[in-house]
Amino acid sequence: MQSYSLQKRLIVYVSIFSVMLGCVLVFAAYRIALEEMNEILDAQMQSLAERIAANHPEPTQSQINLNQRYSEEDLFVDIWSYDDATTQLHPQDVLLQPVEKPGFYNHQTESGLWHTYILPQENLQIQISQQNSVRQYLALELAANMFIPYALFLPFALLALGWLIRHNFQPLNDFKSELARRKAQDLSPIHMLDYPVELAPTIQEMNQLFTRISAAQQEQRQFVADAAHELRTPLTALNLQVQILLQQFPHSDALNNLSQGVLRLQHLVNQLLSLAKQDASDSLIESDQALSLNQMTIACVEQLIQLALQKDIDLGVEQRQELNIHGQSSALHSIIYNLIDNAIKYTPKQGVINVTIFQQEQHAILQIEDSGAGIDPALFNQIRQRFYRIHNHAEIGSGLGLSIVDKATQRLGASLEFSKSASLGGLCVQVKFPMR
Repeated sequence: MQSYSLQKRLIVYVSIFSVMLGCVLVFAAYRIALEEMNEILDAQMQSLAERIAANHPEPTQSQINLNQRYSEEDLFVDIWSYDDATTQLHPQDVLLQPVEKPGFYNHQTESGLWHTYILPQENLQIQISQQNSVRQYLALELAANMFIPYALFLPFALLALGWLIRHNFQPLNDFKSELARRKAQDLSPIHMLDYPVELAPTIQEMNQLFTRISAAQQEQRQFVADAAHELRTPLTALNLQVQILLQQFPHSDALNNLSQGVLRLQHLVNQLLSLAKQDASDSLIESDQALSLNQMTIACVEQLIQLALQKDIDLGVEQRQELNIHGQSSALHSIIYNLIDNAIKYTPKQGVINVTIFQQEQHAILQIEDSGAGIDPALFNQIRQRFYRIHNHAEIGSGLGLSIVDKATQRLGASLEFSKSASLGGLCVQVKFPMR
C-alpha cells in the first residue's frame, strides 16, 4: 500500500469541505433570500391591488417589452371587464380566467413563468403581475453578494488553517527528530510530557520495546562476558601444560598444532572480553574528556613493541603532531591498540609499520600502514563485520579486531577508511577524528 501524508490529506479534505460548505451556504442564502423576497413583493402586489380597487378603476392593459430586463419594482397592472371581451386579450397572454376569490397564482406563458395577484370585483378583475425570473435574479444577486466576501476570505482562511494543522503536527516531527538523533545504543525511555496525549500509547509501547531490547542485550553481553571470563583461566592453565609438553617434545607436530589452537582460542577469548567491555561501556555511557592522540598512540606502541620485536618488525611513529580530541578514553585505546595489533599480526617478519598523526582541515588523522600483503578493496566493507576472516590467512585471529575498531570509531563520531599504502604496499588504515 502506498504511503501518504496525513497532514497533506487533512489539509486537502478540510479545503474541499470548506468549498462545499461555501456552496451549501450560497444555496441556503439563495433560498432564504427568495422566500423573503416573495413575502415582501407579494405584500406589495396585494397592497397595490387594494389601492386600485378603492379608487374606481377603469379597464387598462399593461405594456410589456420582453426584450427589456425589469427590476423588482416593476409591476404590471391589468384591469379588464367581465362584459367586454376585448379587454380580456393581452399580447403576451398574461391574463388569467376570472376567479372567485382573491389570491396569488402562477402561470406559464411563452415569455416565462409569471407570478400574479388577482383581486376580483363586481364587474372587473384587477390583476397585478410580475416575472418570476425577476425575483430569482434578485435572490441570486443577494446570495452572490454574500458569497463574494466568503470567497475572498476563503484562501486566507485555508492558509491559516494549513499553518495551524502544520503547527499542531509539529510534535510528530519533533518525535521523528528525537528518534533520528538517538544513537543505536541509546535505549533510554522517551519522556511523554513533551508530546500530546494522542502520542502517549505509541510512546508507551516504544518505551516497553526499548526495555525488552535493553534486557535482551544485557543478557547477551553478560553471557559473552561470563563465558569468556570462565574460559580464560582454564585456557591459561592448558597453555602452560602444552608449553611444558613442548619443552619435552619440541619436534612433535601434534603438540605444535595444539599450541597454535590454544593460542588462537586465548586470543578469541581476549577479544570477546574486549567486545563485552566495549558493549558495557556503551550502556553505561562513559563521559567524554579531552584526550591526547599522541600520548595514547605512544602508550599503545609501548604495549605492543615486544610483539613487533618478536617478528623483527620496524614499528615506529613517523610524524607526531600534538593533537587533542574529545571522547571516551577506552574507545580511543581500543581503536589504536587493535589497529597496531592487527598490523603486527599480518605483517611478515622484518616488515615495516608506520604510525602517523597529523591534522587535515578540522580532523585529527591517525594513519597506520604496513608492508604486509594488504587486503582486496572489494573486502573493505566485509572486514568490519564480526568474526569475518579473510581466507588463506595463517595468522592467529578471531575476526573481531576490526569490528571492535569500527564500533569504537562510531562512538567517537570518527570515520574509518581503508586503502592501499602508497609507500609500503600493504594496508593503510586512516581514522579521522573530529576536532572540537
